Amino acid sequence: MNKTTKKEFVAPWEKAFDRVLTPLEEFIHRQTTSGVLLMLCAVVALYVANSQWNEAYHHLLELPFTIGVQGFQLSKSLHHWINDGLMAMFFFVVGLELKREILVGELADPKQAVLPIVAAIGGMLVPVFFYIIFNPEGHTLNGWGVPMATDIAFALGALALLGKRVPKNLLTFLVALAIVDDLGAVLVIALFYTETINIPALAIAAAMLGLLVSLNLGGIRRPLPYILLGVVLWIAMLKSGVHATLAGIFLAFTIPMRPKYDPERFLSQINGMVDQIKRAYRREENIVINDEMRSRVRALGEGVLLMQAPAQILERKMHLPSAYLVIPIFSLANAGIPIDWSSLGSIVTHPVSVGIAAGLVLGKLIGIAGFSWVAVRLGLTSLPHGLNFKHIVGVALMGGIGFTMSIFIAELGFAHHAEDLLMAKTGILFASALAGVSGFLWLYFTYKKSDE
Repeated sequence: MNKTTKKEFVAPWEKAFDRVLTPLEEFIHRQTTSGVLLMLCAVVALYVANSQWNEAYHHLLELPFTIGVQGFQLSKSLHHWINDGLMAMFFFVVGLELKREILVGELADPKQAVLPIVAAIGGMLVPVFFYIIFNPEGHTLNGWGVPMATDIAFALGALALLGKRVPKNLLTFLVALAIVDDLGAVLVIALFYTETINIPALAIAAAMLGLLVSLNLGGIRRPLPYILLGVVLWIAMLKSGVHATLAGIFLAFTIPMRPKYDPERFLSQINGMVDQIKRAYRREENIVINDEMRSRVRALGEGVLLMQAPAQILERKMHLPSAYLVIPIFSLANAGIPIDWSSLGSIVTHPVSVGIAAGLVLGKLIGIAGFSWVAVRLGLTSLPHGLNFKHIVGVALMGGIGFTMSIFIAELGFAHHAEDLLMAKTGILFASALAGVSGFLWLYFTYKKSDE
């Protein structure tokens, strides 16, 4: 045996240097996986709600949960903590995604942004029109915002099942459209689904927002100060009457998007650091006992973090708990709809469920595809390379998958009308399933026809 032969060690972390994904590719991958998990949780919630555990399921959600100290406590049901508390984390990630897309992403270039923006506007306005046709007045009109939203995780998950049958540009188009759609839904919640306003609490929220902006302008890059002020902002928003989850959006927009190092300075610093690590390595190869090499490697890691924008770092870190914890829990807590098949006739004729289904299936199709066609014909924009209107129609159908945000808005619009909320959730589930299957089949078969 040759004693000079060095033993090779293969460590899994070594693959990290070979896996280079763009922010968009990373985003699509995580949303796709999240969509599959979301679907499984929805099925589980539906099964439990229609089984012998139905009563225990609803009793668990109504259990009171209190945090705080004597004299300053927040006490809400577990269901409210999920929808008002955990969902603030989801909105925080949505806000970070919005900020990235607007500043450096698909919406940063006006020429590229026109088509998804126009398509998203159509996909929000036309579904409202369809809903109002069936609910022109009365308290059921409060649900007009429900069919506006597209669930990006579900839609991307369904689209990803087609694999190479769809161009990559179509995924990019859907992401940009859904981001604009999310922004529209956030504005609708803020402007139209707010009940009473508590002026002192709103003033505190405004002061916290001012402090957060000051941190940004002052060059503060550590996340802890933002998180602490963000918690106070959330509490103030909760007390103000404006929906507390919007605190996540406001907090996200104050996180710095500019890295500490510019690329030229970063390259200069890292080259010098690598030289120092090499010299330390020549003196002692074992990093466990080589204190100098270990300290240089640690400093190198910290420097790499400073090269990235804090908002992008937080988006990457928070996306996992949001996609794989918050949204599945929300699905488990809100998709549990008891379905009485004997009264299916009344469900399919109820104005709320019919209005939502018509809005999500027909409204999204006509709004997204129709507005896109008009914009292209008027010369305002053009289709991305490799796409045709068959692709746009497929995305328009999948845009009718309105699970997470639609259920969230339904919870707000029908908070005091349990029967209408049940009808709304039923309409959302059936319409989302129909839209997803229709979009999948459309793209599957139109691809085969064009390929033959």
